[in-house]
Amino acid sequence: MTHTEILRKVKWKDLRKLSQREILIENNLTIPWFIISLTLAYHELYLFALPFSGFFFLTGLRQVHNGFHNSLGTNRFLTWLSLYLNSILMMVSIHAVKFNHLRHHKYCLSEEDYEGKSAGMTWYGAILYGPVHMFKIHQVTWQIGNKKYRKNMILELASIFLFATIVFYFNINWLIYHIVVMVIGEFLMAFFAVWTVHHDTHDNPNFARTQRTGWKNKLTFSMFYHLEHHLFPAVPTIKLPELAKRIDEVIPEIDKKRTF
Repeated sequence: MTHTEILRKVKWKDLRKLSQREILIENNLTIPWFIISLTLAYHELYLFALPFSGFFFLTGLRQVHNGFHNSLGTNRFLTWLSLYLNSILMMVSIHAVKFNHLRHHKYCLSEEDYEGKSAGMTWYGAILYGPVHMFKIHQVTWQIGNKKYRKNMILELASIFLFATIVFYFNINWLIYHIVVMVIGEFLMAFFAVWTVHHDTHDNPNFARTQRTGWKNKLTFSMFYHLEHHLFPAVPTIKLPELAKRIDEVIPEIDKKRTF
């Protein structure tokens, strides 16, 4: 069954609309994890802060990912602001990530898909490739992105540099901890955000891997419903569990390779 046939067969367009409650959730999901992680780090309880920092990174990724696809339920400026602020907090130009992610959907796992390069590597190769991946994301945006993407990337990188300079100059330990953890998280993106969901899918790139185990999806904030996301990228993350049910009802035979 082709992607076009699946789009026709599965009812999905109603899932694009978010209620006010869902909009609040999608746009504020990062806040409790951020506050708890920094509070614990401020009191030098770094090991206790670590899982909360991880949840902040994961929910931040969910938030900006929805922003990439205009699925936050907010206007253009507020979506841009979300991407900008998360750039500073996550230590990467999110607009550079957006540029490459949208190309990833268009050219999935082809030579033009720079985000997806690590999908063809071994799991340990994808981990080692992580720092190169983050450099390439920015390099590619600068080389082939339009003026708007370049301008946003420069603004975000300058803001990140200013933030990091202030933190290290004044030796603010709890924020140094946050920066270090976020950089490590970014270096692992080639493994967690690409390899885990796309390895061994080159024969049918749009049929990415997925995760259907309930507790695992709760633990990962539904970020591994990746088959569903690639088939219906306009559907917000909060609606992916419902989308997965509809796909299973209408096309139970669809190949569902597991993420982990």
